[in-house]
Amino acid sequence: MALYSAAAAVLEGLERGEGGIKSLVYNSGFPHIRQLYALVSETLRYSSVLEKLLAGAALLQAEKKLPLPLAKVLVYDLLFGKGLKCGGRWKALARRHRARLEAELARLKVQQKVSRNEELLAPTQPASLGASQVPRYVRVNTLKTCVDDVVDFFKRQGYSYLGQAASVEELKALSGKKFLLDLHLPELLVFPPQTDFHDNVLYTSGHIILQDKASCLPAFLLAPAVGSHVIDACAAPGNKTSHLAAILKNKGQIFAFDVDTKRLATMNTMLMRAGVTGFQLAQQDFLTVDPSNPKYSKVTCILVDPSCSGSGIVNRVPGEEAAPSAERLQALSGFQRKVLSHALSFPALRRLVYSTCSLHQEENEDVVHAVLQEQGSAFRLVNAFSSWPCRGVAAFPGAESCLRASPADTLTQGFFVAVLERCEEGAAAPSSLPAAAEKEQHRKEMELRAVPKKRKRKKQQVK
Repeated sequence: MALYSAAAAVLEGLERGEGGIKSLVYNSGFPHIRQLYALVSETLRYSSVLEKLLAGAALLQAEKKLPLPLAKVLVYDLLFGKGLKCGGRWKALARRHRARLEAELARLKVQQKVSRNEELLAPTQPASLGASQVPRYVRVNTLKTCVDDVVDFFKRQGYSYLGQAASVEELKALSGKKFLLDLHLPELLVFPPQTDFHDNVLYTSGHIILQDKASCLPAFLLAPAVGSHVIDACAAPGNKTSHLAAILKNKGQIFAFDVDTKRLATMNTMLMRAGVTGFQLAQQDFLTVDPSNPKYSKVTCILVDPSCSGSGIVNRVPGEEAAPSAERLQALSGFQRKVLSHALSFPALRRLVYSTCSLHQEENEDVVHAVLQEQGSAFRLVNAFSSWPCRGVAAFPGAESCLRASPADTLTQGFFVAVLERCEEGAAAPSSLPAAAEKEQHRKEMELRAVPKKRKRKKQQVK
């Protein structure tokens, strides 16, 4: 049963936009990776067919405690796979409904005038340009190693290091066993698309983190000072939390929240592997966290990356439409506004980053605008990272202070980031900093992150 539970959890993670198939499978903790990956991939391939079968057989109506993702993997293996590999109540449940499901499958074949199961599938669509051109980004985990050591390691593995990229076009031209240092983020290495490091010793030992470039922006722009107390409001699967810990140099405190026990357990394993200390994980809805609790009295920085439509994730689910319904967007944006407003109520908060992996204005600029209006003059939207090429859509004055990312423009997943700061008492709350202040702020940010030309090796080296 562990196989089907793990597969269902991966499907749920895909639906929530928590990552791609491969990363979710490898971070699942399931011991037989290839078996899990095959089951998830095939279940996704037959997803629309499975939904028709479940609806026609009224399985979810008859078994109200059976979640849809688990139903899909069970029915896939029952009808299309090599047979159920589990015992217990779920196997008994599937077999109890087997006759109805097989009858529905036969009816579907007659309706579509096909004789083979594979003929029920829609024609395979070619991979989108956006998905095929996004490079493999590798964040160096500075809690365990440094950029120079990782570069040397890959050189020993036969890769050619081309230095720091000067433009996005250089990233686009990568091929073979060549790699670059990213032009924006100083601890991010860039390899050709689809380069696989899941079995590489650097990944399995936690020396590198496989994280999309856009996903690195929130922690980078939050830029908590070493020793700060930080909240990661919607933390799983933990890549951003580990990035925050690296920026903090494991000094200070991180409070990370998520409502899902399994995801927190996986996240805990990931953080331990990455060498993260000084963090507290809590299985708790962030909206129920009391800002007046003395425990959080020193929290000055908060990262808010709430559940979203995941519409910016390339290759998120084969055959799935990227556009959610208007009702779902309304529900998501309502939740996102609540989370953002709640985060701004922490008394010592100075700086906050709000981010989503969504392309929809309703989840991005509209959320930020609505909450800023609620706050009056308490917080302002900061025009951070002025060298980033893509800005927020003009939904309100100052929205260009926000950042956007996309496969076409920045060679990343689709993403949105906004940086908010508390205004000093009596100060106005402009939608962005003056140009001079913005320039100075950006200079300081880049100085803090700059990789020295000559860097002393750390004691723990990659061999």
